[in-house]
Amino acid sequence: MHGSPKGLVFAIYYPVLAAIGLPANLVVIAVLSRTPCGLSRCIVLYLVSMAVSDLLVIVTAVVLNRIAGMYFPSSFLSLTPACSLRSVLNYATFSSSVWLTVAFTFDRFVAICCQKLKIRYCQGKTAYRVIAIVCTLSLLINIFLYFIYEPLYFIENIAWFCSIKSIFYTSVAWATYDWILTIVTPCLPFILILLLNVLTVRHILAANRARRRLRAQSNGESQSDPEVERRRKSMVLLFSISGSFILLYSLFFITVVYVRIANVAYFSGSNFSKSNFILEESGFMLQFLSSCTNPFIYAGIQGKFRAELKRGVKYPLDRIVGLLKR
Repeated sequence: MHGSPKGLVFAIYYPVLAAIGLPANLVVIAVLSRTPCGLSRCIVLYLVSMAVSDLLVIVTAVVLNRIAGMYFPSSFLSLTPACSLRSVLNYATFSSSVWLTVAFTFDRFVAICCQKLKIRYCQGKTAYRVIAIVCTLSLLINIFLYFIYEPLYFIENIAWFCSIKSIFYTSVAWATYDWILTIVTPCLPFILILLLNVLTVRHILAANRARRRLRAQSNGESQSDPEVERRRKSMVLLFSISGSFILLYSLFFITVVYVRIANVAYFSGSNFSKSNFILEESGFMLQFLSSCTNPFIYAGIQGKFRAELKRGVKYPLDRIVGLLKR
């Protein structure tokens, strides 16, 4: 596979993605766990949990699945039990990453648009509960995937690789479960994030117009409004994260809808044509890329995060310089 241009792209893309995504998410976890960077407690909890889930997506889906499959196709990870477990972990981490983005978007929607609910909902303890519920449900709903696989073949009575059982395609129960998975991730989160962003934008525009009218009547001239500035900063963070999610998940979402409407198989090894394979794999590549973008968003729009990042980089350098001077 590596000899083909398509295989060469995968062989380069996924290691580079892992080399960038792993340290980037670790930096976010380290920085935000040490200092809130001017953010509220609940925002920090959501951002750290999203970084942890993105880190796990890269470890399970990119490193243990894509990279290991390309470079170490006959390792112990290809044993049927390990292969089945990897599938569960892939989908569970992916689901938790997606739904934590939904939870963060909903938290910001409440903070901006629902002032009465904000006091009770936008708290650290609520964020802890939501994160725990999302991660637990993501694992529970995907754990049944372990039982849809059977060995592809046996070598000296050892089961190797995974093949989907034929009953998965004929059983009403499995078909229902498959539809539930499709709706839960990614269809429903994609629609919810779009809807919450539209409602948030509409509320902010209406509130800003009302505040400008009131301030013009009271002051008689245009002045800087700290409330509008605070909302603007909150909007930039929210829309950068959710906008990146929508952009990078659009192709994956289209692929899922296309597979359902056209009633074709997911995997290129069955009835996929070349164009279908490219569509599917491009969606996966962008989906995995979304697990690396948030750290760069924080660095780009959060001045205090950049300052902490610079301080963290300078600290070991200063120590080395100090030791050399001694």
